[in-house]
Amino acid sequence: MSDVAERLAELRDKGLQRRLRLVDGPQGPRVLLEGREVLLLCSNNYLGLAEHPQVRRAAADAALRWGAGAGASRLISGNMEPHRRLERRLAAFKGYEAALLFGSGYLANSGTIAALAGRGEVVFSDELNHASIVDGCRLSRAETFVYRHRDNEHLAWGLERTHGKPALIVSDGVFSMDGDVAPLEDLVELARRYRCRLMVDEAHATGALGPGGRGSVAAAGLSEEVDLVIGTLGKALGSYGAYICASRELSEYLLNAARSFVFSTALPPPVLAAAEAGLGLLEAEPQRVERLRANATALRDGLAAEGLSPGGGESQIVPLEIGDAGRTMELCERLLERGIFAQGIRPPTVPAGSSRLRFTAMATHEEEELRQAAREVGAAARELGIATPAPRAPALAA
Repeated sequence: MSDVAERLAELRDKGLQRRLRLVDGPQGPRVLLEGREVLLLCSNNYLGLAEHPQVRRAAADAALRWGAGAGASRLISGNMEPHRRLERRLAAFKGYEAALLFGSGYLANSGTIAALAGRGEVVFSDELNHASIVDGCRLSRAETFVYRHRDNEHLAWGLERTHGKPALIVSDGVFSMDGDVAPLEDLVELARRYRCRLMVDEAHATGALGPGGRGSVAAAGLSEEVDLVIGTLGKALGSYGAYICASRELSEYLLNAARSFVFSTALPPPVLAAAEAGLGLLEAEPQRVERLRANATALRDGLAAEGLSPGGGESQIVPLEIGDAGRTMELCERLLERGIFAQGIRPPTVPAGSSRLRFTAMATHEEEELRQAAREVGAAARELGIATPAPRAPALAA
């Protein structure tokens, strides 16, 4: 047996081997999954814009006008009018001087952290931050202090012991697997006190929180206080790619120093046009954000009515922790039999012993179908003898 075969066998034995599931058609509230219609409860297409006619038409028109690809990196010949136009709109939407587009959220986080912190400095990262942030810390070659989830007291303890070396505090705005929100006011206060930058990843907050869906930073009234906001085009905005919003000076520095920007082909014009159309719809139809919040509440309340213990606070991400990876996938498959697609999430995406179903509401779901889905989840869990633990209490300083 080869070493790769042995590693695959080990993954199977631990219940951690993954496979691709084929979705046929656009990412709507219901999809064809391997030929069968199911209710989609694990997509990040939060506002339903990926399938919106205006977004699809904008992408098609841009392909005809600008071409299918940008052809080079932005710093060579790939910088086109759609890039500049979208960056200006994103900066204005988020309340910052400038924005800079990246090829993906992974590239934005990893490249930005690596550019802003180096040897002899310290990056402070929440223990439940996204993998792209974790890898950015590793690439930076700075020392990394991982503080307990949302624990401001632990973060302050670490900052106090760096003796003038802190470079960056970085946190998700809404945590992707738990659905809870970072304590941003406290993070801003600590960043000021210890004279370091604060970076917040708004991938799961844009389109879901704050006035007009402007995100968790805007919801806290801190747009001028957070140094960098990272966002994605591939979730609520229905397209693909990512961006940073920051001061003009900081944006120009990243344009020169972020290797994931410098050495990547520019985003294709159809992707940019789709994102700009999605942003326009979000600005014109803020009721989509309210509908998303109402749907998340309906799903969470429905699960609780079944005696289950969903987490996630009030966000559109509704985790149902099971614990064991094998049992999690049993429940996932049982729900597929009932016409509900909620993918099981296992290590290393979440810590060992905290495997879960990660439900996500969309603005285009109907409240009653979400409540019915919750009843199906409850029935399937009872059939399998699964009881969910109570959500973990946030670890916050007193």
